[in-house]
Amino acid sequence: MSDYLILLLFPALMAYAASSDLVSMTIPNRLSFLLVSGFFLVALALGLPLSSLGMHVAAGSLVLVITFGLFAAGWIGGGDAKLAAGTALWLGWDKLLDYGLAASVFGGVLTLLILQFRAIPLPRFAVGMPWLLILHHPKTGIPYGIALAAAGLAVYPRSPLWMLVSGH
Repeated sequence: MSDYLILLLFPALMAYAASSDLVSMTIPNRLSFLLVSGFFLVALALGLPLSSLGMHVAAGSLVLVITFGLFAAGWIGGGDAKLAAGTALWLGWDKLLDYGLAASVFGGVLTLLILQFRAIPLPRFAVGMPWLLILHHPKTGIPYGIALAAAGLAVYPRSPLWMLVSGH
């Protein structure tokens, strides 16, 4: 597997997650599948030791348990839970705290921006854009997948997988 493909697969999946959540307020299950299967392909291509692989799986599993609880409580969407867990799988224990902190900060900023956006009337051109109408509606949730993806992108260049491939 080409080093470029390895380095770009995760960012491409994060961009897909963010854009999907923005325009449809959903993160497709196929994205979660691609995150997990992509990680295992990359781990295999890199010859990741079994102990490291296990630690990445443990990090993703822990985040899945936590975010599933948040989903069950109605605080986040199911796609957000799976996206956070899949991202944790890629980042591993080493960057899990960094990811959580970045997601919290980006999520707070995103929420404030969307609340500001909802406080102003939509321009006339936006009426023909259904996704923008949904995003503007005060009863619609926050597409937190954008913050989760942005946090993943911010942390990824300092992750063990990135360092292993890029030689830094």
